[in-house]
Amino acid sequence: MTDDLSRTAQIARDLIRFDTQNWGGGRSSGEADAAAYVTALLTSMGVESETFESAPGRTSVIARIEGEDPSLPLLVVHGHLDVVPADASEWQVDPFAGEVRDGMLWGRGAVDMKQMDAMILTAVERILASGRRPRRGLVLAFFADEEAGGVHGSQWMVANHPEVFEGATEAISEVGGYSIEVAGQRAYLLQTGEKALQWILLRARGTAAHGSQHMRDNAVTKLAEAVAKVGAHEFPVELTATTRELIARIAAMLGVDDDDPDAVAARTGTVSRFLRSSLRHTANPTMLEAGYKHNVIPSVAEARIDVRPLPGREREAIDAIQALVGDEIEIELVQGDIGMEHPFGGSLVEAMTASLGRFDPDAPVLPYMLSGGTDNKALSLLGIAGYGFAPLRLAPELDFAAMFHGVDERVPLDALDFGTDVLEDLLLTY
Repeated sequence: MTDDLSRTAQIARDLIRFDTQNWGGGRSSGEADAAAYVTALLTSMGVESETFESAPGRTSVIARIEGEDPSLPLLVVHGHLDVVPADASEWQVDPFAGEVRDGMLWGRGAVDMKQMDAMILTAVERILASGRRPRRGLVLAFFADEEAGGVHGSQWMVANHPEVFEGATEAISEVGGYSIEVAGQRAYLLQTGEKALQWILLRARGTAAHGSQHMRDNAVTKLAEAVAKVGAHEFPVELTATTRELIARIAAMLGVDDDDPDAVAARTGTVSRFLRSSLRHTANPTMLEAGYKHNVIPSVAEARIDVRPLPGREREAIDAIQALVGDEIEIELVQGDIGMEHPFGGSLVEAMTASLGRFDPDAPVLPYMLSGGTDNKALSLLGIAGYGFAPLRLAPELDFAAMFHGVDERVPLDALDFGTDVLEDLLLTY
């Protein structure tokens, strides 16, 4: 019965019911309705907020909350309100119904990342309702457009309204603080780095002709060969400071040597698809476009490739792809963003580790690099060091990695409550 849902689950369910699909390229259902809901909820807590519209319907919400110790730098706690598209015909449930089934909240955004939005709002609501304040001042941000690189969200806010982040030096957001199981022992992955993002277009040119002709200068054929090469290519493993420490710690838990990082990462269960991707550049074809009629050979064919280089190695990855496909294939950078890597140490990392430990003692916390990216990239342009910390204690049988942008996205209800408790503790103690 949904009447028995916790406050966090209720808010997450409500947010899922707002259709905020984002197809990219400026095409979106918009975040305005979800932003209005967040604004109303903050108002009910006595928190003033501002809404910023970068384009019609593309709305972000910003609020500042005073801390107990005004001498401390502010912490940005942020989420995004948009979600990737969902094809309802592929799902067991309506992806925008916020249905509760089998002890889980189902729907697009249940994991990425309306669940964290709900945890933020609930943790702040509980703190303020008790008459307390977070230890340090907070900047709460609920961004538009994260799923398309933040052009209408975090990037726009940083470029046009950097003043709202004034006084902040660190940030926390999604895809970190969740549990995995290694050798029968629960551990938590704390996200201390993110790979770079390079969305590129491969373009092949040829001779336009009738489809019945003998034609070797075929743009579609050239493109297909190039896409197959990129899709089949395996970049070598190259460790960074973050992944070197991660692999060493996992190897110690497994009782094995760490001289084969890929093999060590492969023994982490379903989360290995995240961890193995963090050990190398990756490049995946995602979209193809060519032609306009069955019997016409087009002069141009294009493919979109999602390239995720290791931090600081963006040009290197693109050069490798150019060498792979040959000079005849044009490469156009559609959108690029930086990678980043922060130390697994310092007061914020220690505070996040301590908060997890108070609710799950003896579970080790490990650093890891996110193979994707978050709005922390944009904030880094203001000198704000961003970490991934949306704490969730998960059952090992849940394929959590598959929930991100996957079909039947869902999150356990008890994980939402655990995460809210941990997040509230962090905001009160850090």
